[in-house]
Amino acid sequence: MPRTVTAGLDGSAESRAAVEWAAREAVLRGLPLRLVQVWEPLPDPLAQAPLLGAEAEQDWIERPPEESAEGLRRRHPGLEVIAERVTGDPVDVLCETAGTSELLALGSRGLGGLHGFLVGSVGLAVTGHADCPVVLVREGEQAPDEHRADPTGIPSAATPFRPVVLGLDITAPNAALLEFAFGAAALRVVYAWMPQPPPSNETPGYAYEAEAAPVTAQALEPRNAFMLGRALEPWRESFPDVDVAEAAVEGSAGSVLVDASRDACLVVVGRRARKARLGAHLGHVAHAVLHHSPAPVAVVPHA
Repeated sequence: MPRTVTAGLDGSAESRAAVEWAAREAVLRGLPLRLVQVWEPLPDPLAQAPLLGAEAEQDWIERPPEESAEGLRRRHPGLEVIAERVTGDPVDVLCETAGTSELLALGSRGLGGLHGFLVGSVGLAVTGHADCPVVLVREGEQAPDEHRADPTGIPSAATPFRPVVLGLDITAPNAALLEFAFGAAALRVVYAWMPQPPPSNETPGYAYEAEAAPVTAQALEPRNAFMLGRALEPWRESFPDVDVAEAAVEGSAGSVLVDASRDACLVVVGRRARKARLGAHLGHVAHAVLHHSPAPVAVVPHA
């Protein structure tokens, strides 16, 4: 199967927002859009309960993904849309789907209960295990090509695009993370640092609170700004058309990125890829951004 932009579909408002986000991203990338609707069969005792099994099955029958696909084709002429309905464990199905996807877009919340598959724990599990970048989208979030508002509060083509915000570890800048972020038309790279961070056993993340010598913030600021610029220099040369701004900011990485996300169309963070099926796979910075960013969040796996 050719590479696609994929979206999970369950009928919730957040799921529909993720599908629309993915459609616009597919158009920007020139890739087909793949819609995947997952059905997890109920255990026999629940499936036979008239107020549970029958209602859930009727939802499944009445919401075919092809209806959503037809609407997307009308709104985005020329976009190839593939619709699939799959039975199985939601985490397993979506992670398998990610193996042939450029990225996977999911609603940040689902219907919950017996109907929805994008309840928090499932969405986090997929984000922490998928082989491709996963983008979590909330209802009403900005499009990937959204302009900033003009003085009247209305987005306008005369105003700049909202930037993609990338949280970067300047001590080990990862190529997969940078390549994903530099695919944007406007990019803001943020490195958060603290002069005397609390001790931590966690593997460093991508906008993390870096361990540093006990020197003053005034001494660290120019050094960190220089290191950030040097880390980005080869990428600026490879992507000369990308408008890049950079900021080395003193403060907690999660708080700095959440604050930067308020004017962003997308926030990009990284995570280390692991093969184990169970266990936590997201660092504290990614968790903070996923739970508090008002913008969509892309989590990019890396070695």
